[in-house]
Amino acid sequence: MQVALVHDHLNQIGGAERVLKSMLEIYPDSPVFTLLHDEKRTGSWFEGTEVIPSFIQRLPASQRLFKWYLPIMPTAIEELPVGGFDCIISSSSALVKGILPPPQTLHVCYCHTPTRYLWSNTRQYLEELPQRRMVKLILPFLLQRLRLWDWQAAQRVDRFIANSRFVASRIRTYYQRASTVIYPPVDVDRYVPTNDPIEPFYLLISRLRPYKRVDVAITAFNKMNIPLVVIGSGEEAARLRRLAGSKIRFLGSVDDTTKAWYLSHCRALIFPQEEDFGITAVEAMAAGRPVVAYRAGGAPESVIEGLSGTLFEHQRWESLADAVIHFDPTQFDPARIREHAQQFSRDRFQRELSQFVDQSWKEFQEGKGRV
Repeated sequence: MQVALVHDHLNQIGGAERVLKSMLEIYPDSPVFTLLHDEKRTGSWFEGTEVIPSFIQRLPASQRLFKWYLPIMPTAIEELPVGGFDCIISSSSALVKGILPPPQTLHVCYCHTPTRYLWSNTRQYLEELPQRRMVKLILPFLLQRLRLWDWQAAQRVDRFIANSRFVASRIRTYYQRASTVIYPPVDVDRYVPTNDPIEPFYLLISRLRPYKRVDVAITAFNKMNIPLVVIGSGEEAARLRRLAGSKIRFLGSVDDTTKAWYLSHCRALIFPQEEDFGITAVEAMAAGRPVVAYRAGGAPESVIEGLSGTLFEHQRWESLADAVIHFDPTQFDPARIREHAQQFSRDRFQRELSQFVDQSWKEFQEGKGRV
């Protein structure tokens, strides 16, 4: 079976790109079709892989002004030359599910989430835009057109995979499609519990963007006067640093070794955002540390009360502070937490995805079509 992979855009290294990398380990000879490939940002991650970008790659300042090409992205996606393959696997949290494969080609979409700025987060997306008023007046009409196209694109997919039960419910709500849950791969072997004493700080790892709600954690830890270490960078960095008190330390972006040390030595990982799954939370568990997470999104599927952490109910500093004040990390067994994390391993992901694709291809050949 000849397989091609399709990914929204390769201009950062995040959870979705780690999923794509795991897919490439299953199908190492597969090309990757994408809207844009920024090799400066991806480094050597996809070295040796045939990456085929859309025509947007050749447009003026496409790396810097990528988002401004949103109106023509559906056209760019539909023009990707994805013919000649038995199966196409798309890794999508935006629009790339809308590829147009030939009728005899199976299309499996691994959906990280239905396009947030078109469905679940449209209002927040518009409110956070820094552009001028005229752009904000025009953009809702564009998003309405894109929403219709995105829904139609989802109907062309033969099989949907969701990265969590939470995302499966969104696929059902927004696209009226069934899906199979396969949790994303977590490199659990990179993290191990420490034999050293646990340090007195809590840890937060996140891109510093508004929807990550790092401000909730900073306000809570300011009020409690408890040490918090923040790892990550983003457009919110300056504002969050101004908000932070003396007990909060920002490390910016760090290497994997430093990240692993902080994960294994913290009292707990703080997880205030709503995520589709939450790979960082599982990384903390692999290091034997519990997680204090907001009870929303995919977090409740890995953060199990009393086993791998605790959940707080409201995305407000008061709710998080109450959870931390009543939290006792000594009540959690690092070995049991790590054992729990193993079910989200990369080997498990690759095995389940391979089996799903093989079975779907068999059914597709038998004429069972889209489900």
